[in-house]
Amino acid sequence: MTAFELAVQLRRPEFTLDVAISAEPGEVLAVLGPNGSGKSTLLGVLAGLLRPDSGYVRLGDRLVTDTASGLLVPPHRRGVGLLAQKGLLFPHLTVLANVAFGPRAQGMRPAAAEERARMLLAEVDAAEFAGRKPAKLSGGQQQRVALARALAPEPSVMLLDEPLAALDVDATPAMRALLRRMIRDAKQTAVLVTHSALDALVLADRVVVLTAGRVVEQGPTREVLARPRSPFAARIAGLNLVPGTACAGGLRTADGPVVFGRGDADVAAGDRAVAVFPPSAVAVYADRPHGSPRNVLSVRLAAMEPRGDTVRLRAGAGPGGPSWVDGLAADVTPAAMADLGVEPGAEVWFAVKATEVEIHAVGG
Repeated sequence: MTAFELAVQLRRPEFTLDVAISAEPGEVLAVLGPNGSGKSTLLGVLAGLLRPDSGYVRLGDRLVTDTASGLLVPPHRRGVGLLAQKGLLFPHLTVLANVAFGPRAQGMRPAAAEERARMLLAEVDAAEFAGRKPAKLSGGQQQRVALARALAPEPSVMLLDEPLAALDVDATPAMRALLRRMIRDAKQTAVLVTHSALDALVLADRVVVLTAGRVVEQGPTREVLARPRSPFAARIAGLNLVPGTACAGGLRTADGPVVFGRGDADVAAGDRAVAVFPPSAVAVYADRPHGSPRNVLSVRLAAMEPRGDTVRLRAGAGPGGPSWVDGLAADVTPAAMADLGVEPGAEVWFAVKATEVEIHAVGG
């Protein structure tokens, strides 16, 4: 039995959400995608806050949305928990009362609800705040309490809507570790909406990538982020991605040039495919290089981004050059940057060895 399953369509002026996904009990599913891709809409459909134009949502063995019969179980009767960017705690209640609220609303006796609340507050390292009001807590402390409150009614599915996005840098690692521990220990089924590759790697078993309301990629988290098939997944994984068609020795781009690389065993000539390579594999030259690199591209330097011990150079399409080079990244040392002596707008050459490029088939 799946923990949840949905197949829905919901039309919006800017896009149509058209997805079919499911998760197994205890599985954490990360939903990634650019702004406006439908991530929050998907959560709204799961939670019962939005009625799809067609389709169904099943939670466990219960049908909670079914447009054919007009069924729409309200959010408070679905057994779904929500942890959003901000804690959204009830400001007039103490921390203890906030966490006990869900169990009490389900009919649990006050003493039992309070006992469960104290247990969860101890588990999220917030027991000392039981008597305080939310206004007396930091953002990280509020998020710990919000996690306890979301878990208190023992939801069948937890919806995590970018739960770390509003936290400061110091609070984020501890909260991420806490989320992982609490979800894993409880064997909690969860849907995590995030823009962070690290959050997905640490918390999720599988990843679904949405673009314009549709699933463009899905699979085990490490596989998707190590071998991305969509531009968004490649970008958050910090990799360069070039789309095209598999051919002998590599990938033929829409503009015609071939990117040479090593193909997967399941890639055949003529398949839709992507070439993927890390920015660290890109060498940058002020003049066209000679020698072993098989992939040599003329680009316009669009931006320079300091990144700790390296400088990330972003490419733009040069005059008359292929459009797919736009956004490609190269990581160079500050010393190499000084030797290049170039500024944004300059013409430079990106070179990548074929052995550094992997070719993967894509679906659809």
